[in-house]
Amino acid sequence: MSVVDKLKDTRTFMEESVVELQKVTWPDVEQLRSATLVVGIFTVLVSAVIWIMDKTSDLSVSWIMGIFGA
Repeated sequence: MSVVDKLKDTRTFMEESVVELQKVTWPDVEQLRSATLVVGIFTVLVSAVIWIMDKTSDLSVSWIMGIFGA
């Protein structure tokens, strides 16, 4: 494949990309705000679950180590 063919392919790709991007339905401000809020809440909840699991395992290991005098 020659350099000229690669340039033509690149140009074709770029033109097709622009056409496809014009077909996209972009979210409005309210949809974007709502999706951001959902992601934020989900992140906080998952972080809390991981923190609880971490603290539980830490207490469990500490308790077991305490039994054996370590």
